Amino acid sequence: MTSLLFLTLALLSFSSTIFSQPCMTNRFPNQKTFAACDDLPVLDSTLHWNYIPSSGKVEIAYRKSGLSGSRSSWIGWAINPTSTGMVGSQALIALQRSDGRVSAYTSPLTSYGTQLQEGNLSLSVFDISASYENDEMFIFATLQLPYNATVVNQVWQEGKVSGDVPAMHELSGPNLWSFGTIDFLSGKVEESKRDSRATMKNVHGIINAVSWGFLMPLGAIIARHVKVFEAADPAWFYLHVTCQFSGYLVGVVGWGTGLWLGAKSAGIEYSGHRCIGRTIFALATIQALVGGFLRPKKEHEYRVFWNVFHYAFGYATIGLGVFNVYKGLDILEPGKFWRDAYTGIIVSLGCVAVVLEAFTWYVVLRRKSQSSEKNLEQQTSGSTVVSPEESV
Repeated sequence: MTSLLFLTLALLSFSSTIFSQPCMTNRFPNQKTFAACDDLPVLDSTLHWNYIPSSGKVEIAYRKSGLSGSRSSWIGWAINPTSTGMVGSQALIALQRSDGRVSAYTSPLTSYGTQLQEGNLSLSVFDISASYENDEMFIFATLQLPYNATVVNQVWQEGKVSGDVPAMHELSGPNLWSFGTIDFLSGKVEESKRDSRATMKNVHGIINAVSWGFLMPLGAIIARHVKVFEAADPAWFYLHVTCQFSGYLVGVVGWGTGLWLGAKSAGIEYSGHRCIGRTIFALATIQALVGGFLRPKKEHEYRVFWNVFHYAFGYATIGLGVFNVYKGLDILEPGKFWRDAYTGIIVSLGCVAVVLEAFTWYVVLRRKSQSSEKNLEQQTSGSTVVSPEESV
């Protein structure tokens, strides 16, 4: 009696666990059923499967939800027998064409620059098919698991279709976290650890936003507006140099992280962001060398040319720096809060600059007026009055 009660409770516990999973309520167009499933952590995707121990095969159904019927899309699910990333994955691809037809094929991924061309996999695949229904796309297939292993690395992905050809998927956010491991026997699924490149991208963005996008503009505001206060001379100059030099040093670190990301992301390019970054670094380096070692004295005849160069290179660096920070935000897609926060900082600096600019002109014009009055008084007091005796 005790054994029967224990067995009943165990079965109830198992069935409640199974039916508590949201994915167990899913239905398929071909009415096929699966014994196990898992709602994958990102990209609104679910994997269903039947594992067949006697043959080492697994029947899978990969489901992608939330697609827009107005745009053609592709989805993919893959096993990677050799590593945890994308390269080396043996992929099943479903493609929705411009006429609405859906096709499925296999594609081995040998590089980050893959075009998802059709090709044979290193593992056997049977009965691959795909379907689209109610803004959901499905891939069905039977796979021979490599080395009869039940624990495998999985990768899943999605993207848009251009001219009936798969286009590059997004290179930020959830699209960089869509991999992990799965045990087809126990049903255990482990999420991937964040890619070191994703962490470095965030570090790269923060460093460059602080250097080119904040310290450099702040240093320019100090040089332009604080020096008008006579009491701030020469403190304004040292504050200006401190901001600019600190910004440059931090920017060098940011530039280095950009080079590291480029080296670690073969086939992934942000050409506009990269070219602007290189231009900023070149301008800032020239500015540091010329401004630090070739600055003529104020009374020197070439000082006016140096001033023109200094202003032109400085404001070009600042303008490109702020613009490239926004380019980086478009790439990272960190969320509305971070974009709004940086915009708030830039707007605040701009408002401070406008107020100080108005005050600077007021001070300069007032000093000119006072100087003119003083000169007039000196001319009046210095004029000679000729006496009648001297005129004889």
